[in-house]
Amino acid sequence: MSKAFTKDDRPDEPVVVRHRPALPDGVPNYVTARGLQALRAELAVAEPGPRRAALEQRLATAVVPAPPEDRDEIRFGARVALRAEDGRLRQVRIVGVDEADPARGWILFVAPLARALLGRRAGDVVSLRTPGGVEQLEIGGVEYDAVDHPA
Repeated sequence: MSKAFTKDDRPDEPVVVRHRPALPDGVPNYVTARGLQALRAELAVAEPGPRRAALEQRLATAVVPAPPEDRDEIRFGARVALRAEDGRLRQVRIVGVDEADPARGWILFVAPLARALLGRRAGDVVSLRTPGGVEQLEIGGVEYDAVDHPA
């Protein structure tokens, strides 16, 4: 085989560093217990440098909120089933900045949808302003993961 096709000649691939959104000023760095574990695991393998420093800062300011007394009320860490006016179903989970993953339905606790849901209960209807207009969403159910909020 020609040396042109060996891995040795390929330049080092750039390291992909996960973007960490900034926390809004004055907002606590809430994380779920699972999110805190993930940050610690990420720090354990991080090389010295800006990424490691950012992880250390996030861990130093991380706050895992206490489980809600009323598990029927939507609070941080809740998994919420929603039904749109057209019948579409979707599930979201309210998480911290470092945990957000829109593809999985994990939304920031400071996101407009999360703010509309906080304090609500199953059966409530919330209005959400979207680029397409105002959307009405019915809350179908509220759950909490046992690992994040043990009973």
